[in-house]
Amino acid sequence: MTKILYVEDTPASQRLVQRILMVEGFTVSVANNGIEAIELARKEKPALILMDINIGGMDGYEVTTRLRTIEGLEKAPIVAVTAATLDGDRERALVAGCDGYITKPIDVDTFPDQVREYLTGIKKETVDSAEERAEYLQEYNQRLVTRLEEKVRELETANEDLQRVEKMKSDFVILAGHELRTPLTVIYGYLQILLNNPAIPGSEEDEGTPQHLLKRISKAVERLSQVIQDILNVSLIDADRLDLAHEPVFMSSTIKTVLHNLRSFGPQRQLIFEIGPGLKSIPVLEGDPRRLHQAIWNVISNAIKYTPDHGLITIDGRVIEEQTAHIWIKDTGIGIPADELTHIFRRFYVLEDVSLHRSSKTAFKGGGMGLGLSVAKGIIEAHGGKIWAESAGQDEEKLPGSTIHLLLPLGNVSLGARY
Repeated sequence: MTKILYVEDTPASQRLVQRILMVEGFTVSVANNGIEAIELARKEKPALILMDINIGGMDGYEVTTRLRTIEGLEKAPIVAVTAATLDGDRERALVAGCDGYITKPIDVDTFPDQVREYLTGIKKETVDSAEERAEYLQEYNQRLVTRLEEKVRELETANEDLQRVEKMKSDFVILAGHELRTPLTVIYGYLQILLNNPAIPGSEEDEGTPQHLLKRISKAVERLSQVIQDILNVSLIDADRLDLAHEPVFMSSTIKTVLHNLRSFGPQRQLIFEIGPGLKSIPVLEGDPRRLHQAIWNVISNAIKYTPDHGLITIDGRVIEEQTAHIWIKDTGIGIPADELTHIFRRFYVLEDVSLHRSSKTAFKGGGMGLGLSVAKGIIEAHGGKIWAESAGQDEEKLPGSTIHLLLPLGNVSLGARY
């Protein structure tokens, strides 16, 4: 059955043309706008395209010109079906790339025969003279340039508005983060005083005792503080306001501290952590110890989250060409789909189903806000480094695992005051 694409944004006209042509044995696809028409035409390669000139967005002239550049559609008849009947409308349609011109309202009796004439090539309209064609072509080109200028101005205005809103959002998040951290610091400080007070009965291990309850509250405050810090950091990175210190950083010690903190942060998991011998060969870096600790913490906690119990997480490194430290965190977890390898470093990007969200940062497939790897990326790049992921795919049964690679420059690294 011959495929016909009808580009029309009026439902009544769509139904009428579909009924007429389907009765005649044609297959009719309908596109409601220019972008949809281009996608359908590229996919279906119709034998003929009926084009309404006065559609919204990209008009019929522009869509026709674009369709003529698609491979396989260079010779497909495109017929304008439109109520535009002013002087020059027919010529403008032909100059844009149409092969014919049918006015609305269509004649139900003659319309199928008109379509067949264009399909078989019996009928193909052209502009009467070369001079007239050149005149309309120049007019059409000027019109396209004017439309392009208008769109560029609209995009520039929209971009300025987006940047203004983005700055307002970043400023608000940064201010809110500071405001939230102040009372949290007070709460955490008083909790530590109470926890160290021998007069408080019970112990941290005895469930239900005051000491145990205070410890639970303390851990909850730490968790909330970390969430606020992640949000604050990603906002500082976006706003180019992430301050970096200039201090010696011992990566081997930093990683061991991270592992110790993670083990005590949540419930124990039956995971094996293996630190390779290559880490000891990495010399001292210059950077921000606190920021790099957080970046490593985020990467390893992500590996923990996607590695089931009894899995193995290996952290190792080496020096490349005496100038760069290469550190990698390899797990035996569920892996990462190939098309998600770059997306996982985007802010607020969450790989798992958010409906299954859990708050734990160490439980298998535990929750998160999609900020950890984004913050890690910002911190590593702020130090002049690079971060990327490798994986053979995602499979919860075969467990192909994944590897996060970090590159950090060695020596006297020149760091800016802000990222």
